[in-house]
Amino acid sequence: MRRRKRNLLFNNLLRDSVTECYQTASRRAGRASDALRRQDRFTASTGTALLVGVGIGVGIGVLIAPASGEQTRADISEKVSDLRDKVRERSSRRGPQGATGTYGE
Repeated sequence: MRRRKRNLLFNNLLRDSVTECYQTASRRAGRASDALRRQDRFTASTGTALLVGVGIGVGIGVLIAPASGEQTRADISEKVSDLRDKVRERSSRRGPQGATGTYGE
């Protein structure tokens, strides 16, 4: 009789454990399926939060900028122009030439 009670108790515990694992796996598979089909509700809220954060950051940056907009645009334009000149200079340099077949030339 004791053995039978012990077996029943063990079977109930095992069944509960298996049922819980199955339910957890089922929930995870459902969430993954929703995400793959782009029906995940968290994706929209994350995208919205990202856009709101970028907007707030740009707004704060404009409000506390140390220079006027015209001066900032001129500085950016100058830096882009300098970068373009450096790239052109480096690309116009002659790179190492291939072997000529003679020593010293």
